[in-house]
Amino acid sequence: MITPSPTQLQPEVWQKELAQAVSDPAELLKILELPPDLLESVRRAARSFPLRVTHHYLSLIRHADPADPLLRQILPLDAENHFVKGFTTDPVGDHAAALGAGILHKYAGRALLITTGACAIHCRYCFRRHYPYGQDNAVRHWDSMLQTLRTRPQINEVILSGGDPLSLSDQRLAQLVLDLEQIQHLKRLRIHTRLPLALPSRITSNLLKTLSDSPLHCSIVLHCNHPNELAEQLRIPLNRLRQGSITLLNQAVLLRGVNDSLDTQVSLSERLFEFGVLPYYLHLLDPVAGAAHFAVPDELPAQIALGLENALPGYLVPKIVREIPGTASKTPLHRWSNPHSGATSCGATD
Repeated sequence: MITPSPTQLQPEVWQKELAQAVSDPAELLKILELPPDLLESVRRAARSFPLRVTHHYLSLIRHADPADPLLRQILPLDAENHFVKGFTTDPVGDHAAALGAGILHKYAGRALLITTGACAIHCRYCFRRHYPYGQDNAVRHWDSMLQTLRTRPQINEVILSGGDPLSLSDQRLAQLVLDLEQIQHLKRLRIHTRLPLALPSRITSNLLKTLSDSPLHCSIVLHCNHPNELAEQLRIPLNRLRQGSITLLNQAVLLRGVNDSLDTQVSLSERLFEFGVLPYYLHLLDPVAGAAHFAVPDELPAQIALGLENALPGYLVPKIVREIPGTASKTPLHRWSNPHSGATSCGATD
């Protein structure tokens, strides 16, 4: 297990901003000038899955607009407490895929590490909102996790996930990366994160050095759902990552009331490219308990897929996929929409 350094460093700018994240429903409504009669509903929903959002992310939300697409992603609602058949606490089969504490092996050649349960913002559709992070994360069981990886030479790529791995300090991340570099059969490192969208200051010089100096081929997969999440403050930090030979990709989730229109999806792909990020996946919503109100009509993904293909060059069209527990890969649109493909359940993940 990794232990903290005895030398306590001063918190960095992003850590101070993270510590100031809003978690009080009353404060959220006041900042955004939202109707006070929402307060009790927000409080009820936040009891089971707490509210958390940074001031930077709040600055991107239109005031006095309950329908703002960024607000919908972070605002707790009573709908989260409604039972909906088929929406479960483990929608993508994480527990069945566990090789040990905090390490998942679903697909050939790749292992995913649950590094932490911490996030800068709590997305209301989060497919791991019920995950037992306290007892089941890779950092807590780091030595045994490393041994598990050493004994599986067929794994050549590691994905850091969570929670959000970039909520860990630069020092902790540097040690994680160094340990992974010592495993000879590992070739690639992927970091899935939403934190730069919530805190552009998170892309520090130390983080850049750790990733750009690594012999592993490093990729960062952002989780951006709407073009309004790409603030101008993020343009320079992302460019620094690209200059450090770090591949930048994006995965989004198709969410009702957030990005469920062709115009929004086209704008998202085009703005991502302006920031040097390539669209990678557009996931269908994982059927996680508490998020059913984000589900879109069954016919919509195919309509959006056709519209994107007609409106954009191929390199800006994300693959529309869902995750079906127990399958060997993400399931693309043409396979789940084909009644003879055998794909009958739904989901999406890392």
